[in-house]
Amino acid sequence: MDIESGSIDLKSNTATISKHNFLWGWFKALFTKLMNNVTDFTDKVKKLGKDDPRRITHSIKVGVTLALVSLLYYFSPVYGGFGSSTMWAILTVVVVFEFSVGATLGKGLNRAIATFLAGALGVGAHHLATLAGTEGEPILLGLFVFLLAAVASFSRFFPGIKARYDYGVLIFILTFSLVSVSGYREDKIIRLALHRFSTIIIGGLSCVVISIFVFPVWAGEDLHKLISLNIEKLGDFLQAFGGEYFENVDKDGLIPKDDKKTFLHLHGYKTILNSKTAEESFANFASWEPPHGRFGYRHPWKQYLKIGASTRHCAYRIEALSNCINNSQTQPLEFKKIVQKGCMEMSIESGKALKELSIAIKTMKHIPDSVLTHLKNSISAADNLKSSLRTATLENANIFDLIPAAKVTTLLIEVIGCIGNIVDSVNELSHLAKFKGAETTATLLDKPKPQLHREETLKSITVETTNHGNATHAVITVCALSTALESGILEDPLIL
Repeated sequence: MDIESGSIDLKSNTATISKHNFLWGWFKALFTKLMNNVTDFTDKVKKLGKDDPRRITHSIKVGVTLALVSLLYYFSPVYGGFGSSTMWAILTVVVVFEFSVGATLGKGLNRAIATFLAGALGVGAHHLATLAGTEGEPILLGLFVFLLAAVASFSRFFPGIKARYDYGVLIFILTFSLVSVSGYREDKIIRLALHRFSTIIIGGLSCVVISIFVFPVWAGEDLHKLISLNIEKLGDFLQAFGGEYFENVDKDGLIPKDDKKTFLHLHGYKTILNSKTAEESFANFASWEPPHGRFGYRHPWKQYLKIGASTRHCAYRIEALSNCINNSQTQPLEFKKIVQKGCMEMSIESGKALKELSIAIKTMKHIPDSVLTHLKNSISAADNLKSSLRTATLENANIFDLIPAAKVTTLLIEVIGCIGNIVDSVNELSHLAKFKGAETTATLLDKPKPQLHREETLKSITVETTNHGNATHAVITVCALSTALESGILEDPLIL
């Protein structure tokens, strides 16, 4: 019996130790996971601060403004005059203070104007409703609320009102409904409306003053830098494209799959494809901002949107060029040698034109003559390539192996047309914004070029083959885009 009881005690002790080990391992894993989450969160906070230190400054500004406005509760002369309506100043700071000066001004003005108009109309509606007597008052009030709310809500569907005054319309509907259907007497309603309007003005002015005079963030400058950076990204891609596309060719004329680079370092252009929303937001906020720095009164912010649209059209072509690099396809060495020089020159010269164009925008100087020189060089390279292709013959060539290189050549020519559109838009901006040197420099490109759209495709690809003994001769006729033909860059179809 003692031996058996001893074995039972041993088993129970082992089970207890195992349970303790399990619990310790569980708590240890939980603590490790918690520490990893804290570390990840800390890294994210550091990254947000390093990416844009203005975010930290903005957070401090909001905290300071809210703390100052909150002191109104403890300032007897102010609180005694406004009473509980002082809370609206705090609410105004919370909802109005935005990251940029333009966004703060836009929201502040929308809130102030909407509150004033809605309060005045609400008092008037309440006064008219009381004249109808006890029975007619609720009917008239309901009718007024219905009409103004319906009309105001419908106005939000207009693009112009939606972009600039949507917040003001919402505040108008809310304030009018609260004031008009209030059960207070008319004298109390007027006093209530004045108190709320005054406290909203106090909160809004606090936001605007601190936003403008304490480390201001201007949406106009952000838009200006974004457009310049996007053009620079296109130039970076084009300058490196030729080397990436033509350098990995072995002696047999094939592109080895194992040696082909991933091209990850030139994917910056992808952010341009989705930049439309950011550009429109910056342009909307910038239109509210007062003149500042190099941006004077009535600065042509809408022209930046035109440049952005042209830049995105160019980025669509560049995305197709990037896919040509990423797709591993074999191509004859003889044909690649024919198109290599022309494509390299088109790519490099186009990239140089875009890089110098980006610098001109960044420094707010008129487009230098070198931009037009590089653009003309790329067009000359395209013409020379067409001439060499008209007389070229390929022996023992696989027809389908020629198509990728032909696609690259055509896309590069389309990119040249897109760059011409960008130069035209920037040239117009330099005159509208009065960039340095714009008054004394003639227009670079007098002939306007039509806009290129992503959905445009090649008209046709015709392949003809002839046999002469043991050699196969291939002639590929690639018809260029109609827009390219009209622009003057391509005077006739490209014959490969």
